[in-house]
Amino acid sequence: MNYFLRLNVVSIIYAFMVFVPLELMLNVYRISRLTNLEISMVTTLSGIISLVGIVAGTILLYLLTNKWLNGRKGNYWTVILWVPYFVLFVYSFATLFPVTYGGDYPNPGSGLIAIGGLILYPLYILLINFVGMSGDDESVSHPV
Repeated sequence: MNYFLRLNVVSIIYAFMVFVPLELMLNVYRISRLTNLEISMVTTLSGIISLVGIVAGTILLYLLTNKWLNGRKGNYWTVILWVPYFVLFVYSFATLFPVTYGGDYPNPGSGLIAIGGLILYPLYILLINFVGMSGDDESVSHPV
């Protein structure tokens, strides 16, 4: 049960790590309108926040994969388990903060970028799992 809980916490972190940059990208007009900042400033700030979040999240998830998940083959379930949490985050955000102003809708180009990112994200998760499982393998004996 403990491993199951840890696996789900890691999956929630994966989902949150893709949810925040995606929402920042899709809500540039809304953030600009509510904060009275220029769109270029909001785009720059959301890009910086996304980049810092991706780097920090990658390091955190690598460490959690090493320490919490103990190099089990079940770690690869996170490739699938992040999806329901991501859908839950998006649904919750859309329900709590509906678009009430027509100018806040994102442009179609950002939707294409989001689709491409969501298609490639499972490969990123596989890479972190693979590196995290093989990064600290002390069971392999090295010849002297």
